[in-house]
Amino acid sequence: MTLIADILLVAGALGAAFYCLILSRRLNRFNDLEKGVGGAVAVLSVQVDDMTKTLEKARTAASHSTSSLEILTVKAEGVAKRLELLMASMHDLPSADDVAVKPEEAPENSPLFLRHQDRAMEAAE
Repeated sequence: MTLIADILLVAGALGAAFYCLILSRRLNRFNDLEKGVGGAVAVLSVQVDDMTKTLEKARTAASHSTSSLEILTVKAEGVAKRLELLMASMHDLPSADDVAVKPEEAPENSPLFLRHQDRAMEAAE
C-alpha cells in the first residue's frame, strides 16, 4: 500500500514539476522585451513620455495664443469704440448733395475736384 502511495506521490510531483516548467517558459515568452507584453509595455511607456512632452508643448502654445488673443481683443475693442465715435460724429456732417459744387457753379480760377462716382454719374447722363 505504501508502495502505491509513494508511486502516486512521485507521479504527482513529476506532473507538478512539468507543469511549472511549461508555465515558466510561457512566462518568459510573455515578458520578452522584443515580442511579448514586456516589449509592448516598453513601447507604450516611450509613447506616453512622447505624448506628455507633446501635450506640454501644446499647453504652452495655447497659453501664448490665449495671451496674444486677449491683447488683440482689447485692441479691437478700443478700435471699435473709436469707430463708433467716428460714425456718431458723421451724422453732424452735411450730406454730399448739400456740399457738392457743380462744374457750372464753380469759379473760373478754382480747381475742380470730382470723385469717380461723380464722373460715372456724368457719363450716365
